[in-house]
Amino acid sequence: MKRIVFLIFLVAFSQCKSGETNPSPTSTNKIAIVIHGGAGTILKENLTPELEQEYKKKLEEAVRTGYKILQNGGSSLDAVEKTIRVLEDSPLFNAGKGAVFTNQGKNELDASIMDGKSLKAGAIAGVTTVKNPITLARTVMEKSEHVLLAREGADFFAAQNGLELVDPSYFYVENRYQSLLRAKEKEKIELDHDDKAEFYDPTIKDSKYGTVGCVALDKNGNIAAGTSTGGMTNKKWGRIGDAPIIGAGTYANNSTCGVSATGWGEFFIRNVVAYDIAALMDYKKRTLEKASQEVIQKKLTQLGGTGGIIALDKKGTIVMEFNTPGMYRAAIDSNGKLTLGIYKENE
Repeated sequence: MKRIVFLIFLVAFSQCKSGETNPSPTSTNKIAIVIHGGAGTILKENLTPELEQEYKKKLEEAVRTGYKILQNGGSSLDAVEKTIRVLEDSPLFNAGKGAVFTNQGKNELDASIMDGKSLKAGAIAGVTTVKNPITLARTVMEKSEHVLLAREGADFFAAQNGLELVDPSYFYVENRYQSLLRAKEKEKIELDHDDKAEFYDPTIKDSKYGTVGCVALDKNGNIAAGTSTGGMTNKKWGRIGDAPIIGAGTYANNSTCGVSATGWGEFFIRNVVAYDIAALMDYKKRTLEKASQEVIQKKLTQLGGTGGIIALDKKGTIVMEFNTPGMYRAAIDSNGKLTLGIYKENE
């Protein structure tokens, strides 16, 4: 009798321990987050130690903001939106406060966000009075039947929904304006992607592409991705790049991955870069790493496109792939490990 009671106790104890070490799937799902602040010709010799630390400090602040939301059980959508808002509020990056100027001396902002669970998405292009474009993109996704709103209509929609509006002068940053003046002197569009026609930032004496983005995986296994940008210095004719184009600059699908891109927008649009990575995973069963490498290092590069992506899959795998000398980036993986990077080489 004692032996039977002892065996019952052992079984119960074993089940109890098993419950402790193997909780429900919902609570054991990994969380992870990855961000970028733009890719381009970013070289260590052209960045002062002080400015390098300034960039890293802001990247860390942003990625920790999103990770804390995930740690507290928040959604990947919340993490993406709040993280990107930190970057939009900083003059260091070409998004929100630090947006570059158009040919007409304006700041026209683009953004998009996508939910990997529902495959819903929202995007805006050419807005001029919305403090945080990523929040407007999410509002379009959640409070309209549309995906993409542009210019005056998007600004009006923001006002209707009570978003924070600012006078266009809020976006004025002196070095961005000086970049516009230099571009006009050269009488050519000042692209953010190479040494020949670049967005030249005098504070780092080199070109960089300042689009910002974030991809997050929450405890429920949901992936979200978002991207925000001021576009191209001296852009004309209402030019719109890849950042607000779902499938080009932003894509998320729980079954494959989430992606946010940064680079020469026209090439990312024509190559449908963000979706192509997910499609390779879906149709050809590529890993996230292999799919990202194939798209960025082969397909994009062969056509002359430059830039990079950040991505996360449903397992929490983090990828930061780019074909430029540098990309501002940060990530916190499923083990809570923080990674910060700027240059191509190991840091």
